[in-house]
Amino acid sequence: MISWMQKHNKYLVWTIWVATIAFIGAGFVGWGSYDFGSKAGNVAKIGDIEIKQSKLNMAYSNLYNQYNEMLQGQLDEKKAKEMGLVKQAFATIATQAKLLNYAKDLGIVVSDEEVAHTLESIKGFQKNGMFDKSIYKMYLTSQRLKAKTFEDTLRDELTITKLLDLLNVGSLPLEEEAVGAAMNVADRIKYRVLTNSDVNLTIDEAKLKAFWESNKEQFKTPKTYTLAIVWTTSIDTKITDDELKNFYETNSFNYTDATGKQLSLDAAKEKVIQDLKLKKTKKTAQKAYIAFKKGQLESSETITLPLGDNTLSKEVWDEIQQKAEGDIMKPKVVNDRYATVKIEAVTQPRVMSFNEAKEMVRKRYETEAKNKALLALAESTLQNIQEANATVSDFMSLNNFDNLEGLNSQESLQFLQKLFTSSKEKGIISVSNKVVVYNIMEQTHLPLDKNQTRVVKETVNTIKQRVFESNLIKMLDTKYPTEVYMGGLTN
Repeated sequence: MISWMQKHNKYLVWTIWVATIAFIGAGFVGWGSYDFGSKAGNVAKIGDIEIKQSKLNMAYSNLYNQYNEMLQGQLDEKKAKEMGLVKQAFATIATQAKLLNYAKDLGIVVSDEEVAHTLESIKGFQKNGMFDKSIYKMYLTSQRLKAKTFEDTLRDELTITKLLDLLNVGSLPLEEEAVGAAMNVADRIKYRVLTNSDVNLTIDEAKLKAFWESNKEQFKTPKTYTLAIVWTTSIDTKITDDELKNFYETNSFNYTDATGKQLSLDAAKEKVIQDLKLKKTKKTAQKAYIAFKKGQLESSETITLPLGDNTLSKEVWDEIQQKAEGDIMKPKVVNDRYATVKIEAVTQPRVMSFNEAKEMVRKRYETEAKNKALLALAESTLQNIQEANATVSDFMSLNNFDNLEGLNSQESLQFLQKLFTSSKEKGIISVSNKVVVYNIMEQTHLPLDKNQTRVVKETVNTIKQRVFESNLIKMLDTKYPTEVYMGGLTN
């Protein structure tokens, strides 16, 4: 939840009601609740502030609603418990309470008029642009809240907003100048791009054999399984339109696009048909499993496969690895059919002979030998970069550069990113399967344009904000200890 607030709020705002207000106009539905026990009262004390059950329940409801919206209404109490929403809710209001303690120590107050103005400005409580008390009361009733509880919450939010506004310090000219200079450093370099084509490599049988001898344990046959498989197909299973419609309506949450949006029956029809046919075929597959186990049914085929072969699914392979020779597995789905698998034999990996591994050895040796030779050539070129057949660039920065000769735009950017994080005046930088030998000839600072000035200010503010937040949290944790009255709220 902290990361969610970092992403969506101006500050790392630990007020739990920023999102609450945003959801008020959503129809007052979908809120979760949590049973913290029948005894009313406080669940914790942080500094001088007691945390009431009602506040924790409101925080939990807020979190529940946010996650429920992200999950398109599929969140339930079991999932919420697995996600630790209660602990997240308590962590949120615990940090909020520490901020309120600090605000109190600084003498920050919020008037009744400020609370009333904020309440009246909440769009979810407005009708025709004006505050409507009946809508407000309806909301309180739907959430089983007293007006005082909700308005105290608004007061807390305003108090924390005042505190953070007071502590917030924008970027200063010297800070902007320092960051801007760092962002707009430009180098003019002498460089040469080297590739494998610059390396002459002779490969003979003796070198390959010596390489294999030194690395033979890396060249092994795969672990293989001889499997007797009974296939039960679903493709000919008959289904009706009504069955298809009912199956989709029951399982519609399983059919979503890449963004998580639920697909219509027409859009998901092919997958829905496959799943329904598999469901109707399952009993047939189970009967085949029993007959196969009793020796009353022959396997469809007996094949030998390397571990992980795509003929079977990952789920099947995972179970195979837990079984022994002679074991028969219950039917598992593989694409649009069921596989009932018997493990006939397991062959463990062994070291390949030189002839068996020769092509693999050749590829590995060639790659390693070329890389080694390329690095040696780069070292030699670096020692003689002034005399080398090298190219001289214009001034380049991360925001202003032309492609380097021998590199595409992506490779050029990767090179510059590494160059501007290096403290070396000259050196060797690897980019993809190439190396760039460089020597910085001259350095300058390019002037900032208007857009860059805005980026610099935002960068300075972000850096200062993160440092401020980190140190503020540490200070608050030390200054205002937490005393918890019930279990399950902290790790």
